[in-house]
Formats: sequence, structure tokens, C-alpha cells
Amino acid sequence: MAAAGRTTADPSSHQGCAISSVRLRPPAQRGELRERHEDGHRLHHLLWRLGPGVRVCSSAVLGGGIGPRAWILNAQVPGGYPRLDPDRHLAEIAAAEGLAGPGAGLMTAADVAAYTTGHDGGVTVTVTAGLGVRGWAAAPATTTPAPYRPGAADAPVPPPAGPAAAGAPLTGPGPGEAPGGPFRPGTVNIVVLLPVPLSDSALVNAIATATEAKVQALLDAGLDCSGTPTDAVCVAAPEPGSDGGEPFAGPRSPWGARIARAVHTAVLAGARPAA
Repeated sequence: MAAAGRTTADPSSHQGCAISSVRLRPPAQRGELRERHEDGHRLHHLLWRLGPGVRVCSSAVLGGGIGPRAWILNAQVPGGYPRLDPDRHLAEIAAAEGLAGPGAGLMTAADVAAYTTGHDGGVTVTVTAGLGVRGWAAAPATTTPAPYRPGAADAPVPPPAGPAAAGAPLTGPGPGEAPGGPFRPGTVNIVVLLPVPLSDSALVNAIATATEAKVQALLDAGLDCSGTPTDAVCVAAPEPGSDGGEPFAGPRSPWGARIARAVHTAVLAGARPAA
């Protein structure tokens, strides 16, 4: 993809993360698509500079939970990600970008430059979707979970042989994917930006609403799955004042309905090429 513009001076590298000041496509509501080079790989990350007065509720590997966050980072990593310190790696990328204060960081082996967006009534959703490794959340009890490592679940592995095959883990090849076939990344990362404050319970409810809408979109795309083993969600909203913020974010509340429609639009757009 041709670069739309380039600054005369690139930021210095940090811990091997060389960040290039290249605008690859117009940003979506404060989001920037950035490029870096690590260990011979050309990678991208999406960056939201939120500034002060914003709370984020997320399942992010860096800065997860609920609290003030100045930025959100969704970073692409190579398939078969080898590092065991993803939080530190994300912090290194953030430092190379000159980011300060607490932030939330997500990872994926999917192509971040192929992100999709959804908009509804002031809500903006950005999704990076890798669905080569997918399955149902409620896996059989015979599944033996592997230690969690972002990117590791993105690499297809052969399913078990014999009786255990019926309980093959979600980290195995996706439907229609032959064992030992070409690498197909997994992980669906969802970033939701709202213009109104939400209460603590509404922030948590917004995560659930976004997840429900994601599953609906995957089914509407014709995929027999509820997601991938490493999906993550971030919801960002202004800090509430004395009124405590919007109390509800379920799919039939005003703001929850907007979240659901925007997430559905973005996930469906990202999932259709994988169908």
C-alpha cells in the first residue's frame, strides 16, 4: 500500500521497535495506523491517543481492567510469537511512540492494516480480525489448555488423534483448514470509542454487548465459531461526573444498541473475507 505522506524525521527506535512516521490511511476517530520494523518483520499497529479524562474497560494484556487510560495500542506481531512478556513488548512500542501515562495494549498476528470500522450514533468501533484459528468458546473438558501466550494461539497446530479428537482444542486448525497448511492468523480485537461516560457496571456490560455482537456477526458471515482463543475488547468513554455516567449498556439500552450495531458492522466486514 502506498504511503499517503511521510515526515522528514522518524522517531528513534526503542528496544528494537523502529517506528516509521508513515500515514498509511486516514485515521478513524483519533486512531492512527503506524508502521514499525522488528527483527526483519514489517509490522503495523493502531494507536489511539485518548488524552486525559478517558476511562477504558478492557481485557487487554497490558493495562486491562477499568481505569484512566491515555492511549490504546493494537499491535501486530509475527505468527508464532516467541516472546513471553507481551506486556513489556507493548510498553516498548508505546515508549517508541513517545506515549506517556497509563494505556491499554492489545496484540494480534492478524494484518492490522486491514482493520475495519463501524459507526452508529456517535459510537466508533475499530476491529482487526484474524479468523484462521477459530472455534467455540465452550470447548469439551477433554481439551488441555496450553499456557497463554499472545500469538501462539494464532499458529495452526494439528488436532489430536484418537478419542481425544472430538475434544480438539480451539487452537487447532479452523474449519476447512488442513493440518500443516499455510499459516492463518487468529485473534479478533475490538476497540469501542463512546462520546458519553458510562458507569462501572455499564462499562462491563458494554464488553458483554460487544462480544455478543461479535458472535452474531461471525455467524452472519457464515463462520461456525464464536471467536478465537485470544480475542480482546477495549471500551473507552469519558470519565463520569457526579451523575455516575450512563447506567446501562446492554443491547437494548440506547448506547448498548449503538455499540452492538457498530461492532456487528465492523466484525462482519472483517470476517467476510475469511468465509
